[in-house]
Amino acid sequence: MPDRKEVEVRRLLEGPRPAVPADLATTAATQGRRLLRRRRTLHRLGWLLLLAAVSAFTVWALLTRPWTVPPSDVAPPLEGW
Repeated sequence: MPDRKEVEVRRLLEGPRPAVPADLATTAATQGRRLLRRRRTLHRLGWLLLLAAVSAFTVWALLTRPWTVPPSDVAPPLEGW
């Protein structure tokens, strides 16, 4: 006894095929090029943003020198008096 889904699939495959637009390949190629161009632009923008962030961090680090110990505001105790 054949499966109901299999019978429906066979009926769909044997039936008339839908019409395909004549410019389908051209439209798909145009959209593909647009997507690739957008992806490439976003990729370049991301690298540019990363470069700007690294540059800004480097300038900040060179100006503030966060690796040095800040001077103490409290005077050391007097000894030897």
